[in-house]
Amino acid sequence: MTSINKIKSWGNSFLQLFYPRLCEGCSQALLVQEQILCVGCTAELPLTNYHHIPENETANRFAGRLKFEYASSLAYFTAEGLLQHLLHQLKYHDKQEVGVYLGQQLGLGLRETDWIKTIDVIIPVPLHPKKEAMRGYNQSNSIAEGLSDILNKPVNKTGLYRLRHTESQTKKSRTERIDNMQEVFGVRNATTLEHKHVLIVDDVLTTGATLEACALVLQTIPGIKVSFGTIGIAMD
Repeated sequence: MTSINKIKSWGNSFLQLFYPRLCEGCSQALLVQEQILCVGCTAELPLTNYHHIPENETANRFAGRLKFEYASSLAYFTAEGLLQHLLHQLKYHDKQEVGVYLGQQLGLGLRETDWIKTIDVIIPVPLHPKKEAMRGYNQSNSIAEGLSDILNKPVNKTGLYRLRHTESQTKKSRTERIDNMQEVFGVRNATTLEHKHVLIVDDVLTTGATLEACALVLQTIPGIKVSFGTIGIAMD
């Protein structure tokens, strides 16, 4: 270890002594090498571990509804579960570092597949400008940034945009969700995405109505291929 690295290490240890970083799962102090979750809570994250299986539970949500290449999710999303807590911190408490961390974890899993090598660009699901202005950020952008860190793929945050603000999808049925997402998205600078394989990224997959709406508008671009990546997949 060089002298500079030793000084940085001592400095980090000093800061940890007086301003410890806390685990987002159990609120215990994190070790220097830990990020967001301690080792114990990391082990409790209900990972899907099916990135390499083409016909997985995420892909089955879209099967027969539209043409897509691949789909996968990092972990199972359940009410009151650890993943719900993490995403709540991301979306409503300005903890964008949680989104980056989760995106990195998804990236580490996807990196082991052959299909991820064919991805050209990562596209986060956009928020309506008014909603993004109120929140101050788009949580899907943070997830996309984490993915990009691991996969070394560019992120396109402006190519896909929302045409109108939509009501919350939370308490809607599958049919209502699909109706709510009609003609919601538009595309800018479509020529830059021609003949590209894009990975559309969102936080949680439920019925898939939002991701499907994104894919359908992107598929008006010549030669484009779409795949999906989400942090959570909601369980009944």
